[in-house]
This record gives sequence, structure tokens and C-alpha cells, in this order.
Amino acid sequence: MHRPARLWLGTQRSEDVPAVPVEPQGWLAARTVGERLRLRDARDSGRTLRVVEVHEDAVLVEFSKTVYFATGIVLRAPDGAEAVLGELPETEQSLRVAVGETLRLLNHTDPVPAEGTAPLVIGCTLPEAFRDAAGHRVWLDDGRIGGVIRSVHPQHMDVEITHVGPTGSRLRAEKGINFPYTDLHLPALTEKDREDLAFVARHADIVNMSFVRSAQDVADLLARLEALDARSVDVTLKIETVGGFEHLPMILLEVMRWQDSGVMIARGDLAVETGFERMAEVQQEILWLCEAAHVPVVWATQVLETLAKKGLPSRAEITDAAQGQQAECVMLNKGPFVVEAIRTLSSVLERMSGHASKKTDLLRQLHAWRDFVR
Repeated sequence: MHRPARLWLGTQRSEDVPAVPVEPQGWLAARTVGERLRLRDARDSGRTLRVVEVHEDAVLVEFSKTVYFATGIVLRAPDGAEAVLGELPETEQSLRVAVGETLRLLNHTDPVPAEGTAPLVIGCTLPEAFRDAAGHRVWLDDGRIGGVIRSVHPQHMDVEITHVGPTGSRLRAEKGINFPYTDLHLPALTEKDREDLAFVARHADIVNMSFVRSAQDVADLLARLEALDARSVDVTLKIETVGGFEHLPMILLEVMRWQDSGVMIARGDLAVETGFERMAEVQQEILWLCEAAHVPVVWATQVLETLAKKGLPSRAEITDAAQGQQAECVMLNKGPFVVEAIRTLSSVLERMSGHASKKTDLLRQLHAWRDFVR
């Protein structure tokens, strides 16, 4: 036998029971235990809530049938007094996925109703991915969930889940989707990008180009900047795809004709695209190529992230930050302890600068222990 669901009307008075606001507040205190409150829910179904507890600022109710609450729904007490549900708090939705399940990607993000045993459904904001993707691998949520595209249709594609956590994984809204082996044929610059570049040309010092895949992408960006008479604006190319890595020599040759340019190793998406086990090798090859081209590099993504967010770094983070000395710039993400992260990074890089210059070992005299002699 199922226990009735419970809900606080008004102020939440216990952590294990959710609450929804009610107006006017005085309506709550006038309720009595055992009263039955009536309403028509968001699906226009008649429902009844039984009052269990009454407080000055909250009423605990319980109900046995599913109720779809929405802002503006009217509650009616037995004495005819009415109240209205206020603005409901936003709740994050998620889907739990497991190996072997089918996840359906739609080529839009419009809401769709759940239908019994149909596949799990999410929207995709990149309709270009729905061309020639059958059989390719796809990764979601920074590589936490992986699968293989088994079928592609004009309106959707079905993904067989092959990689999740030991007990399954939760897929939440606004998570990224990577198609590392699918040639998406995306334009380098969208119309929105072209509009934004007009503003960048007047007000910015540097423009960053994300998801660079080819030399033609770079050529399109530089041509647009030239058309805007913005040769003084520096260019940074974010290498974060397999295509960008594979075409990096030609990409560098194209960007080297610009007055000032650089490359960012965007290790977040790049690790998902190349596979985490290849990340160390790939970032080293990017450093080699950029040093040969005399193009400065930004070492980015998750550098000292635990320190910046929680105040204490992991040992692996310190080693990773030390590797950043091979680049010209290291990027930190925000966090409540970012000042401490900057201090630590500065100390680590200063010490490492005596050991190597870019990819060349300097073979200096070893005295790292000197500061510890008592």
C-alpha cells in the first residue's frame, strides 16, 4: 500500500517535504486539520488535498492521486475561502540512464510528453548533427555518459548507451553533447558571430574563436576582421576538437599571417573528444607545434580547480599546474579561493621556470631542498 504524498502550502517546515507558496498568507492560518481543499490541477483534473497540520505560516497537506501543480491554481476550502498558488520554485530535471538503454536526441528543444515505454528523450540544439552520424560515437555531460548512434532520422537520432557510472548516471539539463567523429559541416561564423564581431572590432583587444576545425575556419574569421578594419584585434584559437587537432599545422600557418595570435588548449572538450587517456599526449603535441610556429599557448581548463573552489588542491593538480609552465599563459576558473589559487600558481610556475623553457630542459643546478634545511 502506497503512502500519500505530502506537501507544505506556504513556508517549508521540514527538509523532506517540499513546499509551494500560497497567497494570501492569512488563508493558511484559517484552515483546520481534516479539511479537504479542492482544486483543478495543471491538467484540469479535479483533485483533493487533506489538511494534516496547520501553522500560522504553513499548512501540511497530503494526497493519494498525482497532482500537477502550477502557478495560479486556485485552492478552495470547505467554507468557500480561496487562495492561489504563488510562483513555484524552479526544480532541476534529470534522467537516469543505464548501459543498454536508448536515448533519443531530438533536433529541437521543445517540450514533449512522456509516453510509457518510449525511449528517454532530450533535445539537441545542433540540428547539423543529424546528418551522416549513424554508427558514430557521442559523449554527453563532459564524457560522463557515452553511446553509439544506432539510427538517424530527420527529426531524431537514437543513441545506445554504452558508458555510464557503475550504478547508472543522471543526465541533467544544459549539458554538452560531443560528436568527436562526425563531420558536422558547420560554418565557421554564424550570422550572430558576424554581428558580434562588429562590436568586438570596436571595443575588444582579443577575440577567441571556439571549436576551430580547419584552416578555412581561421581564414573566414580573419577575413571578417579585415573587412571591419580590425587588424589590431588579437586572435586566440581554441583547440577543442579532434578535427582542430588533426588540422593544427595548417591552422597555425593560416593564423601566423595575423599580427598577434595565440592558441588555447581547451582541455575540457578536447579530453572528451580525444579520450581521456590520450589527453596528455595530445596537449604535448600541441605545445610542440605551437613552439615551432612561435605561437603562444594558453593552458586552460580545471587548472587548480579544487583549490579555487574548495581551498585545498590535490597533488595531481599541483603537478598539472607545473606542466602549464610550458605554455605562455595559464587560465584559472573562478571560485571563492581564486586568490589563493593565483598565489599557488605563481609560486609553482616561478620554481618551474628554472627547470625548463617551453619544451627545453635547462638542466640547472638542483637545489629544490635548500629552503627546507633547518
